[in-house]
Amino acid sequence: MPWWKFWEDLQPSNGSPDYYEEGVSLTRQELFHEALTCFQLALKAKPDDPATYEQMAVAYTHIGLVDEAVKRYRESLRIRPNSPSAHYGLAFLLLREGDRAGATGHLEAYLASDAASWEEDRHVKHARDTLEQLVGTGRSAKEEATPSLQVDSRAEIGPETDA
Repeated sequence: MPWWKFWEDLQPSNGSPDYYEEGVSLTRQELFHEALTCFQLALKAKPDDPATYEQMAVAYTHIGLVDEAVKRYRESLRIRPNSPSAHYGLAFLLLREGDRAGATGHLEAYLASDAASWEEDRHVKHARDTLEQLVGTGRSAKEEATPSLQVDSRAEIGPETDA
């Protein structure tokens, strides 16, 4: 396909490109670097859009740039402090990095949000199960002394095994 056809496909009906939607589409196609370019262009048009920062965080996570993903989730929360998706995503990135207290706080914020009533059940269940494993029976994450949780590359948690 000639490059100008690609550009024409980006043009919404009002004549200006919708870089955010194109970034989302590219993310679905697992073209994460290309999606990031679109999201950066979307931020030029709308610099304080928390959804764009959250989508960037997703793309950065998929390409393994966890620090960049964390920065984008934090930026989204700076703009919209009660963003359920930012709390959810950030919680599992922090858990992957070993920050159990930070993960606990963000999981609690996610579950306290309205999203817990309308979000997909699997996300709510995953957040509840993870929080339960983190805090145990009423103890805070800081009090949880045993390193019985291990995080794999998909941010799932489970008991450690001795190999």
